[in-house]
Amino acid sequence: MKNILLLLAFVLVFTVSCSTPSQTTEKTKGNSFSKGADVGWLPQMEATGYQFYDADGSKKDCLQLLKDRGINTIRLRVWVNPSDDKASGHCSKDETVAMAVRAQKLGMRIMIDFHYSDSWADPGKQNKPLAWKNHTFPELLNDVYFHTEDVLKALKQAGVTPEWVQVGNEIPGGMLWPEGSTDNFNQLAQLLNKGYDATKAVDKNIKVIVHLDEGNKSEKFRWFFDNAKANNVKYDVIGMSYYPFWIKSDYKENITDLANNLKDMAARYDKEVMVVEVGGDYTLEQNTHDMLIAVIKAVKEVPNNKGLGVIYWEPEGEKSWSGYQLSAWRTDGKPSMALDAFKE
Repeated sequence: MKNILLLLAFVLVFTVSCSTPSQTTEKTKGNSFSKGADVGWLPQMEATGYQFYDADGSKKDCLQLLKDRGINTIRLRVWVNPSDDKASGHCSKDETVAMAVRAQKLGMRIMIDFHYSDSWADPGKQNKPLAWKNHTFPELLNDVYFHTEDVLKALKQAGVTPEWVQVGNEIPGGMLWPEGSTDNFNQLAQLLNKGYDATKAVDKNIKVIVHLDEGNKSEKFRWFFDNAKANNVKYDVIGMSYYPFWIKSDYKENITDLANNLKDMAARYDKEVMVVEVGGDYTLEQNTHDMLIAVIKAVKEVPNNKGLGVIYWEPEGEKSWSGYQLSAWRTDGKPSMALDAFKE
């Protein structure tokens, strides 16, 4: 009996020692707050010779600089047949896969943002890829499915399974205009569901995000997601952008509206919520830092752990290279202190 008990004890210890770390890692990953950066410009910045520096002046890999500041998630956009334009091109399937592999090697979690376009898709433009331009609606449904599947399979083959996938980028007016406009919500719903189905076919555990801009505007979100519900759109997470700069206000004027909308969306539709894009004026470091603290707090305060995280859009996109005002990088190639918000 003594020997049997010793054997059972050994088996128990061996089983726990072998299984616990991976299980614990997966549990921690699933329950931990995502602090992220969208870095679609990074490969081009490096290819054009841009150098990144730490606070002490030493050269360092950009992703490592972000990780050192608390970033644990990388968001990557993907375009169908992009141009080679420095600031408005690249982000092909191959470049996206390469960046995802690189980020994952640093222990980063991955989000993939499908624009379903050859370049920027946002509230003002949702242009179909040139290769899809003359396709019928049934053909567009297949295009969305097979493009989504193709990219995600390429990622999986490279050893990366994203934690989240965005089906469309900032789509309050729909996507793949005119067929996927919100003027015909039923057709938009079918397109979104094709992206959802393709994602789940590759891995059922990937969470699918539907993403709108102006996260402080409850009426916009209620209108869109009420229609999404009426048209049986399938998704897991409501994604929001929040840029006080673009609505010409200080965050203090509408951070409460963002916080209330986050809670309302989670309760009204029983979904998880996430701020998938945020940014502030790079010249106002303290203000941007404080805004990030407030946004992180708002997302964390969504009841029942339904607030998943906050992602800064192109923090590394320093203005002399990108022309973009809302990076979080200084002109000397060093990270702004605004990013220290992610450490706290």
